[in-house]
Amino acid sequence: MPDTARYWAFFFPSLLFFGIVKSMTPYMTNDIPDTNPNRIFALLPDITEHDKDLITRACHFAEKAHEGQLRNSGEPYYNHVFATGINLATLRMDAETIAAGIMHDVLEDTKVTAEEMDKEFGGTIVCLVQGVTKLGKLKYSGTERHVESLRKFFVAMADDIRVVVIKLCDRLHNIQTLQYVPKEKQRRIALETLEIHARLANRLGMGRLKAQLEDAAFPYVYPEEYKKTIELFESVRPISDGQLEKVVHTLEEELVIFDVEIRQIDYRVKHLYSLWQKLKRYKMDVSKVHDIVALRIIVPNVGDCYQALGVIHGLYRPVPSRFKDYIAVPKPNGYKSLHTTIFSGDGSTLEIQIRTKEMHIEAEYGIASHLSYKELGKSGSKEEVIKKTGWTKELLEWQKGEEHHQDFMKNLKSDFFENRVFVFTPKGDVIDLPEGSTPIDFSYAVHSDVGDHTAGAKVNGKLVPLDTVLQNKDIVEIDIKENSSPRRKWLDMSKTTMAKRHIRAYIKEHGGALDKFLTR
Repeated sequence: MPDTARYWAFFFPSLLFFGIVKSMTPYMTNDIPDTNPNRIFALLPDITEHDKDLITRACHFAEKAHEGQLRNSGEPYYNHVFATGINLATLRMDAETIAAGIMHDVLEDTKVTAEEMDKEFGGTIVCLVQGVTKLGKLKYSGTERHVESLRKFFVAMADDIRVVVIKLCDRLHNIQTLQYVPKEKQRRIALETLEIHARLANRLGMGRLKAQLEDAAFPYVYPEEYKKTIELFESVRPISDGQLEKVVHTLEEELVIFDVEIRQIDYRVKHLYSLWQKLKRYKMDVSKVHDIVALRIIVPNVGDCYQALGVIHGLYRPVPSRFKDYIAVPKPNGYKSLHTTIFSGDGSTLEIQIRTKEMHIEAEYGIASHLSYKELGKSGSKEEVIKKTGWTKELLEWQKGEEHHQDFMKNLKSDFFENRVFVFTPKGDVIDLPEGSTPIDFSYAVHSDVGDHTAGAKVNGKLVPLDTVLQNKDIVEIDIKENSSPRRKWLDMSKTTMAKRHIRAYIKEHGGALDKFLTR
């Protein structure tokens, strides 16, 4: 049986908040020297002596190169790059990536040359450092002069995803120490973090990193909303600690009766920025937010997930329309879990998440879990990385047709970083689209020929207009006819840039004949 008693003290609202703040603080501790490589080794199970040597040499190399350089806080600059190494080790990244993370500012900020680094560490690490150096030059503003830099960002991402992971870990420490940056720069850096880095972490399935980035940036971008969210957070008590303990005790006893092994029961507290986003949808009515605290039950396999769900619904009445099966239909970033919300028996509600250990690791670390110290080199992990980063190739193709710089960031957010919906073909294939998509977007996502010859659509077996907004889990069937072709009004009906581009291309090529047809 898990020792659940240790959890209950943390369910008082004030302590919940302090727990969130603690998770956002910088990496420094007073236990041992801040930059002792042993701190990194302790995070890497089964690390080899060869990899220890590589990381140690990277630490010494970076410390010597940055000697005499100070951060705005007055601490040695080396502390920052070491913190990046700590963040990478927390994700269990491989030794080469950690070494590159520790040296990620050496080529840009010191006199050390790429040739010198190559001689000492080899070409792979130099390429990673150079990739991060290029990304470090980005200054987000959404204006034309920065668009080309953002394009390079995604080129680097498609070339070697490890460059992006290093950059995100670098940004995490930067945003956690933003108080030392001049005030006129704080909001720009924090906004960039929310708009680019956190969204990218989310798209890569790195849930923990996304939440840390968002919560650290939140007070700098939306200070008044941040204060209001804290006030609401501290005023609400979604479920009493006594009732919560009772629910867990009951679940433990009942799951054992049904031979469901519990590997772990713990909880997660909704992060502040995520809470604010949800509160906005409910006009700041905190009573409508059911997942401020969520129990997480970790079981051995997928079958146990569904059996545990049955046991829970047998014990407690589920809240209608609050069940989500992300195992059968994972989120676009790979997230898998069963979510249900129950009436706990004292008038309150409680969200329960059920998943396997593998699903939990994927939810926390996303793409990083397939680039980890133990996984790198395995053929299965390589295939997973290719599968989960396939959208970056799509993004590169998408960029080639972007002619107007002012639309770049708008289209980037809507096509790749917004909330997604899952819809199905009649054969059960899943099509991943941004919220607000229509059957026209669906047809072009299937194939450009399907889009160009769309004559009508059925959603869940019923004929619908082509401008119908698709909902999660809709089954969409496209009626195709040879003599059907895109109309100009489709541009207003479609959501995705890909669909709009194909429509414009068709109209441009067949414009004359099409106009005559439309005026009949």
